[in-house]
Amino acid sequence: MANCIRCGRQLPGFTFGKKICQWCKQHEAFQRGEVVDDARQPVMPTPWTRPGTSSLGGINLGLTQIIFGINALVFLAMAAAAGGNIMDFSPQETIRFGANWGPLTLSGEWWRLLTCVFVHGGLIHIGFNMWCLWNLGQLAESLYGRWTYAAIYLLCGIGASLASVAWHPAAPSVGASGAIFGLAGALIAAFKLGEFSVPRAALQGTLRSLGLFVVYNLIFGQVIGTTDNAAHIGGLITGLILGALIALLAPLADQSPRRVAICLTITAALALGAIALARSHGLPLRLGPSQFDRGMASPRATSPPVRRG
Repeated sequence: MANCIRCGRQLPGFTFGKKICQWCKQHEAFQRGEVVDDARQPVMPTPWTRPGTSSLGGINLGLTQIIFGINALVFLAMAAAAGGNIMDFSPQETIRFGANWGPLTLSGEWWRLLTCVFVHGGLIHIGFNMWCLWNLGQLAESLYGRWTYAAIYLLCGIGASLASVAWHPAAPSVGASGAIFGLAGALIAAFKLGEFSVPRAALQGTLRSLGLFVVYNLIFGQVIGTTDNAAHIGGLITGLILGALIALLAPLADQSPRRVAICLTITAALALGAIALARSHGLPLRLGPSQFDRGMASPRATSPPVRRG
């Protein structure tokens, strides 16, 4: 990922060949007297302000790097369990590590709605998703701050999983791209509805890139056939709603109570969706190890696995 030669800030994802970030260009234009800086309410922090980091052994880590590391560790554990086969894990192996599979998820193992976001089906699968996360994640982290970004990522992952298990409950689903689509949705909503200290024109390039990312991947997923577009759409819609509510009701980082209220409202809505989904399958709502007889059916026998990305 390239850095701005003026301020050193990492450039937004999917902006190739550009050496100066849009905020530095705006700052230089203001110094030349070409722009009137009358914006009062910036949603995005000053572009040269780094997001919050944690120190681990003297190494500063952003939350995006931490999420990246969790995914990598889960993948290495799966590779070890599979005897070193890293190209394509079996559906049974993904379920063992927390894949979202209707017979287990809907009958009590609701944590699979979240654990599946950190499980991947093979090397190419995780490689593509982590590349997208590295680009979009750092942009979202710089915009929202660490804890709002974490809440958006996790809630969008759950929203994606609910859409996935509702659409094809018999197929195990894994991958981070539902949550990544949620980040894209939150960023699109922020750039469209939020107030920034830069002209709208300065945001259009990034907004177009985000739109192309969403459209291309939805079309590509439809063509491939094994890609979980239901999860992509579920994550995208969850992200759009979260991004819109934050931009309109709690755009500033110090409006934490409002942001917490927004996240709790979305959490309650997702919980109601889970309850309705369980009832639609004639299942009582329960939380705990599933009573489903794992020997009755295998995921391979019921439906091919689907991957998010």
